Amino acid sequence: MPFLNRLQQWADDRPDDTAVVVAGRHLSWAALRDAAEARTAESGAVTVLAQPNSVDFAVSFAGAVAGDRQCAVLDPTWPGPLQADITARLTSAVGAQQRPNQHRPNQHGPGEPRDGELRDSELQDTELRDGSPESPFLIGLTSGTTSVPKAFTRSRRSWQLSFDASIEFFGLTQRDKTLAPGPLAASLNLYALSECLYAGSEFHTLESFDVGDVHTAITHDGITRLVLVPTMLRLLSERGLAGCVDASGITSIICAGSKLDARTLEAARRWAPRATIFEYYGASELSFVSGAGLRSGAPLDAGGTGIGKPFPGVDVRILDDDGSQLPDGTDGNICVRSGMVSNGYLWGDDGQALRSFDGWYTVGDQGYLRDGELHILGRRSDMIITAGKNVYPHEVELALASVPGVAAAVASGMSDDVRGQRVVAGVVPSHGGITATQLKAGLDDVLPRDKRPLQYFALTELPVTDRGKVSRQLLLDWIEAGDTRIRRLG
Repeated sequence: MPFLNRLQQWADDRPDDTAVVVAGRHLSWAALRDAAEARTAESGAVTVLAQPNSVDFAVSFAGAVAGDRQCAVLDPTWPGPLQADITARLTSAVGAQQRPNQHRPNQHGPGEPRDGELRDSELQDTELRDGSPESPFLIGLTSGTTSVPKAFTRSRRSWQLSFDASIEFFGLTQRDKTLAPGPLAASLNLYALSECLYAGSEFHTLESFDVGDVHTAITHDGITRLVLVPTMLRLLSERGLAGCVDASGITSIICAGSKLDARTLEAARRWAPRATIFEYYGASELSFVSGAGLRSGAPLDAGGTGIGKPFPGVDVRILDDDGSQLPDGTDGNICVRSGMVSNGYLWGDDGQALRSFDGWYTVGDQGYLRDGELHILGRRSDMIITAGKNVYPHEVELALASVPGVAAAVASGMSDDVRGQRVVAGVVPSHGGITATQLKAGLDDVLPRDKRPLQYFALTELPVTDRGKVSRQLLLDWIEAGDTRIRRLG
């Protein structure tokens, strides 16, 4: 495992059916199988794949994980020196005898090596098949840092178990047409591609994310299933409603990355009225942990932190820093036991990135269990301690996002001589203006009083880093500097 034996089966049983579509270019199951098999002969023991979205990406990835081969998928937009640094580290970490190939898009003839490719002459197996279940096949790389990303490995068995769990949980069938409009270098979309190849289900993506192109694909390609992050869903839903784009054929929407806010949920339900909207918690190192599906007509959990019950085959506990189990409702380390957990890091682990308490694994996210449902609070490093009370910005932001008139929110902890820190919040109004009084009133039923912000600011835009991540520190910097993008609300 994870998916090549299944790919052979679909190519034999349904050779002319469509397997992959990228920006209108179709590849059948037989064509994908044959092209990937030819690519296997070119692939060494380890391949570094840094390509934009294309059907060739699917071919290259399938060929790169055949047998007991391994593949590291890099963001093609990363600078060349960073990609070279990662390749060098892989050479050292995996072993000099397994020299990484570098697959980047360029013109080449059949059987000709790509630029920078290094052949492993001792690798004789060129058959397109799955390798041994316990062997590593994917080298995952974290993102969102300014330094070299951390690298971890996943076994074939871990992804096969993940496929079985997600197909059961999300109800994926061979009749579905899945559209994951983000970059295939991102784990969410790479997994969606692989899951569809495993399930024998048609997979679609685009060369790059564009709202109009996504709407066109949904309308003309009969998309039934979306896999995407919340910001994409919000854009597609709100603009789809404004442009009268028909999304009635969509039956499931799968979101990951952060919990959906009330406004996004409401817009998505109006735009895709037949869809079950799934949100789930997981991590690249842990795979799936917990999730929930919101069916059409079900009440919204406005401002709530709950993110469903554990996935099939997953056990969840909340443990303290000594590994002792905490009672229901008490927050601590979200710890997981399942066969889907990664093998650990090749580099970059400081002992905290993936911790184990006697077989229970955590990436440091904090939360609590209540009546079997997992509630996500966020990373401990983000925690605000105010007057001896622990407050997680994520919890405050979800509550603020449920207030009418709020398009987006960010919260942080500002130094305070009396309290240690005080909670402050910035909001982007959805239309017109909004007052502190309206915000305070909107939090009455969704957030405990001792967790509410003491100061509110109106923002013209969210404070984000150059990588597009919302920055709570940048909010504080704007406040201190009196930035023109921020205005205090009385």
